Amino acid sequence: MASQPAQEFRLGLIKACIWRKRTRAGVKYAVTVHRLYRNGDEWKQSSRFSRDDVPQVRLALDLAHTWIFQQSSNKS
Repeated sequence: MASQPAQEFRLGLIKACIWRKRTRAGVKYAVTVHRLYRNGDEWKQSSRFSRDDVPQVRLALDLAHTWIFQQSSNKS
């Protein structure tokens, strides 16, 4: 069974997933960003983005950054 992201942001075909990892130093987060596309009947994802994808990638990363920042602020 694959692990689930702690949070996911979807903007059209752009998807940013936040992954939580527990370490000795505490909780750490990592972010992956993908562009979804369809190949026939099958949905796939790519880590390559066109010029027109970049604004949505930036917004997805900004949302991910804000969410991670809020998680660390909630623990204080």
